[in-house]
Amino acid sequence: MPAVTPNPSNPADAGQPVTRRTSWAEAAAAADAVKPIEHVPAPTRRPARPPATSQPQTGEYEAPEPGTAAVASPAVEPAMPPAPAEAPAFRRVRPTAADVISDTPMPDFISSPGLFVKEQKPRPVGGFRGAVYSLTGGAWNMGPGAKQRQEDELGRRIARQLQGSYNTAILSLKGGIGKTSTTVGVGLTLAEFRGDAPCAIDANPDSGDLVERALGEGIYQQASPRTITDLLRNIDTVDSLTALARYMHHAGRLHLIAGEQDPEVSDSLTAAEYLRIRRLISSYYSVALTDCGTGVTHNAMSGILQSADNLVIAAGYAVSGAKRARSTLHWLASHGYEDLALNAIVVITDKDEVSSRVDKDAIEEHLSGICRQLIAVPHDRGVADGDLVTLDVLKPETRRAYKEIAAAIVDGYQ
Repeated sequence: MPAVTPNPSNPADAGQPVTRRTSWAEAAAAADAVKPIEHVPAPTRRPARPPATSQPQTGEYEAPEPGTAAVASPAVEPAMPPAPAEAPAFRRVRPTAADVISDTPMPDFISSPGLFVKEQKPRPVGGFRGAVYSLTGGAWNMGPGAKQRQEDELGRRIARQLQGSYNTAILSLKGGIGKTSTTVGVGLTLAEFRGDAPCAIDANPDSGDLVERALGEGIYQQASPRTITDLLRNIDTVDSLTALARYMHHAGRLHLIAGEQDPEVSDSLTAAEYLRIRRLISSYYSVALTDCGTGVTHNAMSGILQSADNLVIAAGYAVSGAKRARSTLHWLASHGYEDLALNAIVVITDKDEVSSRVDKDAIEEHLSGICRQLIAVPHDRGVADGDLVTLDVLKPETRRAYKEIAAAIVDGYQ
């Protein structure tokens, strides 16, 4: 840049030595010294926040003090733009829809499925409530009565989901008092309410008739003669439920293993053989019932008691039947099965319709204190005839008793 020489004709500079400027910065400084900087009025409103930095931008000129040489400022990092002014305090900021949704807790649709659907009353069955429901086409639902609620509760107890496989042994010291009919009635009840099919095993050494009572004599005679002996003979080849089904009979959803009918081999089932059957059944069934026959000392009985989770002791209203049931519980308690005896279910079946001379209350009181639960099955021709046992032909009181027994059995599975 060419040097700037002051005008010599200016009278103020007359007689002053001529100063030669060597840069445009010195020329600018001289001009600023001659013309003062105009005063800038202060802003009428103070900004919300001060500028982010007071440093000059890169290459920006910084005016020197009068009488000093001007020096260019060094390069600095560019300053960040100032932040926007905050909203006035009196102005309310509305939350957006996204803020509201994010702050609202998410409902648990799995554990609380009824958040969006109103709970519907169960449908009443029978009685005045059921008649009103039918006449109004369901518009007026008074809900089930106390009796139906009790029945529904029994069904829920029977249908309880189980983790593992369990076995209940049904035994007695005297024959002809309802042991096998109880096994069939309870087995059919379990099959009616449970999601998984139960299995009943005839381990009676005296040519048991469990399958005949469940299927009927005529149907059983037409079926192929598959017994527990046949299953034991080929047990090593049974590796699936399909293979096992070849040796079983089916009364609806109740699956049965028939006992041996040949008198020469019917008493040959040993404890070890029964345990092999039990291990096989436990792979495919969560509930098994074992009809043990009469007595507690035959060959298979030690294996049955060893694998049993609870017991049903069959008894009758005759004095001798009550004494034998009590003797059975005492024998169990004194031979290492005290837990089974304390948790046993005593079932008294009025099979022969005893006369009014028999004090039923006294017999029940005689047995109730030494077991977990005592349940009475009323006299019913559908049980007393000794033939086919089907739930459809039983009295409501008899069906209710079998439901109570089935619920008590499942309650005992821990």
